[in-house]
Amino acid sequence: MIGCGSFWWGEAADKPALAQRSVAVTAREDARPTGMVDGGFRDFHAALCLSPLRAINKPTFALNGFDSSFLMRHAADVVSIPKHRKAIDRLDAQIVRLLNERTKHVLAIGDMKLRAGEEIYAPHRERAVFERICELNQGPMTDDQLRAVYREIMSSALALEKTMTIAYLGPEATFTHQAAIQKFGSSLRYASQKTIADVFSEVSKTRADYGVVPVENTTEGVVTHTLDMFVDSDLKIVAQIVLPIQYCLAGNGQGGDIQRLYAHPQALAQCRSWVQKNLPRAEIFETSSNARSAELVAHPTFKNPKLRGKAAAITGVLAAEKYGLDLLEQDIQDNAANATRFLVLGRQCGPPTGDDRTSLLISVADKSGALHEAIAAFRRYKINMTKIESRPSKRKAWEYFFFIDCNGHVQERKVVKAIHDLGRHCNFVKVLGSYPNTE
Repeated sequence: MIGCGSFWWGEAADKPALAQRSVAVTAREDARPTGMVDGGFRDFHAALCLSPLRAINKPTFALNGFDSSFLMRHAADVVSIPKHRKAIDRLDAQIVRLLNERTKHVLAIGDMKLRAGEEIYAPHRERAVFERICELNQGPMTDDQLRAVYREIMSSALALEKTMTIAYLGPEATFTHQAAIQKFGSSLRYASQKTIADVFSEVSKTRADYGVVPVENTTEGVVTHTLDMFVDSDLKIVAQIVLPIQYCLAGNGQGGDIQRLYAHPQALAQCRSWVQKNLPRAEIFETSSNARSAELVAHPTFKNPKLRGKAAAITGVLAAEKYGLDLLEQDIQDNAANATRFLVLGRQCGPPTGDDRTSLLISVADKSGALHEAIAAFRRYKINMTKIESRPSKRKAWEYFFFIDCNGHVQERKVVKAIHDLGRHCNFVKVLGSYPNTE
């Protein structure tokens, strides 16, 4: 057996007496193990005396001190809450100093960009930062939590570099608004717009630095108005946002016999099966947005005792919170993987990141095999074409434009060659943008 004061390890550890309560451990202060936490050996000795012991089948104490793994398992017993808080205070002081030091470097870069006429926001750099911090992350914070923290750090830096305005398809508290905040953080100025055309106009006229518009949903498909706007616009797609769409049923009180249901047509389409099963007798009123649905149900009329619980809205959690509604049901969308892709509109595309997507607009001649001949370029150069969508040109009957997404960046050699070959078979080819291929 190995002894340390009156504490014994080995055969004696199996005896019932040692599995009960207090055990005295005596040791000299100079036997304190390297790396002992603040509070000293006496604190650890006291913690042992207050805790029941478990039977231990192998020696945990060395002859001249403690085993570090044993110490770490009991560290929570050793350091008191006030000492933890003092340590946190010290770390906070370091974090504040380092954040301000980091921001000074960001502002210096921003000043150089402004003098060179470059865009402040750099999606490729943003992606590189997120990837690097996730590689460095050893927990206990998750990668998503760390990205959320850095999103706000970068958002505050952007706001200091320049007073930036983000136009988005409103009203406030819609999924587009939520997507914009997810991309740019909460420190920038957001300008709600009534229509997709208004978002394009605000960015084109430089009244907004960037714009955010929806382009497709996994359940309902493309947003055709967004595609149509690119035909005559000079704006570029500089980034994309993929937002999981989770609908809720919101109302006043606990709900009950719901007779009126307010919903945007897209929201209703994405929750159709749930509504048919759970609210088959409710009268449906279409609205202009999910936020408007919540606003209508929040009207004082429906808080009257006679009407309370008679109306509900299909909306998002953000809108329900904004208008003070109760969440009656959550995740009522028919497709659990329901998501919407949004585009960030700007004036300049960033450099390649190594994993990018390029969006194109083409028009082919009205002859047999024209489209097949045109898109053969993607196969020829082994480029994955991830999407193709046709839209009427609205200029000539039965004439169509084709919107294409493919992997790669417009500065990559094989993409340049593919676009050159497209030009030989198309009436025109327009590059809408190259941007990080985030999913």
